Order: sequence, then structure tokens, then C-alpha cells
Amino acid sequence: MASVLEDPALERRFKGHRDSVTCADFNPNSKQLATGSADRDLMIWNLSPKAKAFRLVGHKDVVTAVHFAPSGDLLASASRDQTVRLWTPNIKGESAVFKAHTATVRSVNFSSDGSRLVTASDDKSVKVWSAHRQHFLYSLNKHTNWVRCARFSPDGRLIASCGDDRSVCLWDTSTRQCINTFTHYGGSETFVDFNGSGTCIASSGADNTLKIWDIRTNKLIQHYQVHSAGIHSFSFHPSGNYLISGSSDHTVKILDLLEGRLIYTLHGHKGPVLTVVFSRGGDLFASGGCDSQVLMWKTNFDALNYREVLSRHSQRTTPQQPPHLTDIHPRIHHLHSAQSGTIEMFLYRCTNAAAAVAFQTVSILEERLTLTEDKLKECLHNQARILLQVHQSSVSDEEEEERSGQASPLIQGHRTQSAESLAADPRNLS
Repeated sequence: MASVLEDPALERRFKGHRDSVTCADFNPNSKQLATGSADRDLMIWNLSPKAKAFRLVGHKDVVTAVHFAPSGDLLASASRDQTVRLWTPNIKGESAVFKAHTATVRSVNFSSDGSRLVTASDDKSVKVWSAHRQHFLYSLNKHTNWVRCARFSPDGRLIASCGDDRSVCLWDTSTRQCINTFTHYGGSETFVDFNGSGTCIASSGADNTLKIWDIRTNKLIQHYQVHSAGIHSFSFHPSGNYLISGSSDHTVKILDLLEGRLIYTLHGHKGPVLTVVFSRGGDLFASGGCDSQVLMWKTNFDALNYREVLSRHSQRTTPQQPPHLTDIHPRIHHLHSAQSGTIEMFLYRCTNAAAAVAFQTVSILEERLTLTEDKLKECLHNQARILLQVHQSSVSDEEEEERSGQASPLIQGHRTQSAESLAADPRNLS
């Protein structure tokens, strides 16, 4: 049973950057946190209590984005120096340089299999790279202004991008064509990402809003306006039930997507919050901002092993799409606004016990259904095997009797009838 939702707690405070912290990402191995800064350097913070951090030096201008490969043995970074670097995240600090953009590179993101990188740039293009061969593959061109962010879908078949042209584009990586455009925005779009199941995308903007779309129906299903200034970054919890966002209003907000409401406002930074990110396990999240600080928070949001739950779900024999946000409240989009009387660590907190019970009940039922299906398959397989053995035995006996010339019609008829009765009534097999 998932435990009751607890307040996020500040776990650690990292200091080492000499300028604004612009980007952050957790290593999938849960042992490192990487951050980039306007001081042109990357920092690798080891999460073990007594382990030392180390600095990666190479970029010649502001580091704008960082992202770990799924394996955790490579780290990609983007910079205002128009390059992308691929690092080995150790104290040696070795890196390979990718160059094809002609302006600031704003974002970098690995595909889920680690084979490709996607980048977004002020040159108005989205570019895809081979991470293994370390070379440029192709460009995606439709945006008419700076492209702020680009992300692969979980299955790698789609790319979402957004920019200062106030649009979000959805690309098919196989055809390299833009298959959809979302343009219902009042300002530049700053960040975009897919939820864990890949059925929805969220985008944030300079107009202080955050929107969530179902990409299968092309409908806006949730719309939040909880910040009082532009949103720079957000991150989905691995369960898909929560989302954190960082803003120029100096706060980190935590949204409960099941309830459709703001549940926490965190005041830990002394300036605009430029980056937020959940760890792969969801038990930690980090934030960084213009105060040069990196804050790491601990939480117990949905204390279930979601990797295991999703793995079980993918092994089910019945073809069924994973659940998505249109299956839960609210089914139509509406505006969620921040209310007055904000408390520093807590705002309109509501219990999550009912949602946790419902989710775990569904998980248990799915597991039992899988076991039942597997048992039924086994029974049918055994039945078919026994019928085959009976048939083969019958044919063998008939051939023997024909050779001896002494086969009895009565015995043959009885044998055939027995096989037919077995096939007609599977209970005779038990």
C-alpha cells in the first residue's frame, strides 16, 4: 500500500557554481546529479554523503541544457557556444564536440534507447544526431523563431518541440514531417515534454501557464495558471500523477494531476528558478536558479515501484493502451488558478490515499488477470497435447491392426468414439 503523501523535505544544498544554474538532470543510476551554469561549467554532484563533486570544463559560453543517456555512462550538454558535447561523467572530463547549429543550442535530449540525440536552437531548427557514431543525421524545419526545447517521446517515434513562435510542433521521426501543431498560446513557449506513457505532452510558457494535451485526440485536457511569472522548466513524476515547475516568481510548484490542483509551493530559492527535474525513481527532485544554488528535495510521492508496475503491464497478453490523463479527472480542460494565502511549504494539501488505493487495486487486478490468462493458456495447451497423443495412439493402433489383418470394427468404432468424446468434453481429460 502506498504511504500517505508527506511534505517534500530539503535533502541537500549544493554550492559550487559561480553563476546562475540553468539546467539539471539525475543519472539513471541514482548516484549522480549533473548541473550546468552560466559560468560555462558543468558540475557532477555525487549523491553519496562523503563523495566529492567534480567540474567539467570545455564549453566557451553558457551551458543551457544537460541530459544523461539511459545507461548513465554518457552525459550530453548544450551551450550558447553553438555546440553540443558528449561527456564521460567522471573526473577525467573527456568530451566529444558536435557542431551543426549556427546559433545558441537551447536543449539536448537522448532517445530512450540512447542511440540518438535531439537538439533545439536559436537557428530555428531541430536537429537529430547519432550518439553512437557521433555525427549529425538530419534537421526538422518548421519553426519561424528560436526553438527553445525538443524532446523524444518514450518510444522514440515522435519529437515535440516548442519556441518563440508560440507553437508546439509534433514530428514523426520516420517521415521527418511535422504531423501536428498546437498554437493556442499567449506568449513564447519555453519548455515541452511527454508524460511517461507518451499519450500526452505538456508545455509551459512566458504567459505563466502550463497546458497538457492528449496527442491522440489533439485536445487540451488540463490548463494551469498557478505561477505569477514565466515558467522556465517542468518535470513529470515517473508515475505521471505529479508535475513540478520552476518559475521567475522564485518558486517551485507541485501539481497533483489526478486531482487537478496545486498542492505545494516551495520557497527555497532567492531568485528565478530556471530548472527542475525528478530523479528516474521519483523519490528525489532538484531545482536550480539565478541564486547559483542547487537544491535537492526528497519526497514519497506514490511510493510504488512504477518500473515494475509498467513492466508487468507491458507483458499482458491482451492488447490495451496504458491509462492516460483523459481517463481521470478532469475530462475537459479548465483553468486551475493559484489562490491567495500561499503557505511556504504547503498549499491546499489534500490526501492522496483514495487515489493510491485505487491505483494499487487496479494493479492487483491486472496481476490476477495476467495469472488467470497464463493458467488458461496452460490448460488449453495441455488439452491440445493430450488430444494429439490420443489421436497419434489411435492412428498407430489402426496401422498395426491393418498390418495384422485382425482389426475389429467394434474396437475401432469404440476407439474413435472415445477420442471424439474427449474432444467434445474437455472435462474427460482431467
